[in-house]
Amino acid sequence: MGQMVAEPSPTRSRLPRAERERQAIDAALELFAADGYGAVTMDAVAAAVGVTKPLLYNYFGNKEQLYLACTRHTGEELVAEIDQAVAAAPNPGEALKAALRVFFAFVARDRRAWRVLYDETLPAAGPIAEAMDGYRERLAAPVAAAFRALDGDRAGADAEAQATALARGQLAAAEAMSRWWLSTDALPAAGLAELLIDVLEPGLAQRALAAASPHHPEPGTP
Repeated sequence: MGQMVAEPSPTRSRLPRAERERQAIDAALELFAADGYGAVTMDAVAAAVGVTKPLLYNYFGNKEQLYLACTRHTGEELVAEIDQAVAAAPNPGEALKAALRVFFAFVARDRRAWRVLYDETLPAAGPIAEAMDGYRERLAAPVAAAFRALDGDRAGADAEAQATALARGQLAAAEAMSRWWLSTDALPAAGLAELLIDVLEPGLAQRALAAASPHHPEPGTP
């Protein structure tokens, strides 16, 4: 009587942890972009990845940490691109334009990542709010530096605050236009930056002219 050879029992494919985490982040990005942070559950992410919810908690701890893992790469990428564009520009005015072009190029290139970074359903306080405020601060820093340089690095108690306010305002305008564009697709993405630049350019030129004058009057004053 011949010896029977046991059939190998089917086993679930085991992926390295790093690869499984990458799958979870990709699935979570899709869900966060489509439904918003507030509506996404760990159950939904686990189902999309094909793992158990306890395993997902073991990898990321909670939904907050999973979201932060999703934004870490894309947030750093946008910060780095704006830093590089501003640093490479030949003068402060061109640096401010370059920052806008990079911002809108990022939105057009990766709508999913932008929707996740600028999700309106994010918590208003806690680790996520702090992380998003940190990204906005880091995005604004090179833009504020360009505004200070455009003003000729004028001394004065208000110079730093003005540069920061203008940087935040410029980026807030870009954010609002991006949100509108993503919901409408009403204009070519490549033209959004140029549209905003056309509106801002007269003010930039006035500030540069004021800084170049011998008495450095405040831009906008008679």
